[in-house]
Amino acid sequence: MDGLASIRIRTYACREQFAYWVNLYNALTVQLVLRHYPIKSIREIRISPGWFSVGPWGKKLVVVEGERLSLDDIEHRILRPIWKDPRIHYAVNCAAVGCPNLQPRPFTADGFEQMLDQAAQGFVNHPKGARVVDGKLHVSSIYDWYKEDFGSSDTGIIAHLRHYADEGLARILRASPLSRNMITTGH
Repeated sequence: MDGLASIRIRTYACREQFAYWVNLYNALTVQLVLRHYPIKSIREIRISPGWFSVGPWGKKLVVVEGERLSLDDIEHRILRPIWKDPRIHYAVNCAAVGCPNLQPRPFTADGFEQMLDQAAQGFVNHPKGARVVDGKLHVSSIYDWYKEDFGSSDTGIIAHLRHYADEGLARILRASPLSRNMITTGH
């Protein structure tokens, strides 16, 4: 972890910075879980400041270029506002069962676009991402929590899902007015 934290990341190209921040976020998350193992949920790691804090996301965990950063800082002050790409939610792993899977390889500057697409396709086409049951679309809470990243509406979320859905799911998403029946499921 010290190696990642000691990099002067501002001197790198944008694509390299993206890979760096995603990999740092995921490495910190894995490190936290391992340090507190055994736990049933990452929410049990109650190290964030504040009375009503749950989980580790608000705790300053690393210093990069002299600034102390938390997982929330990396995701919400760096990745989301700078890159404005909803696929970020498939790249960073929060270590919860309902999260998109941790990718088997670190992100790289040259391969991050393909990895983001693969991660999006993997999550969207998995039942924890999206599924249709009895004519109702059940989606991960990620799409509710970060609705603005996915088009700011149920219609925008469905358009995003269609883009990454395999043919079977895409056909269902095109065929019915699911936005009226969209249900978010636990994360």
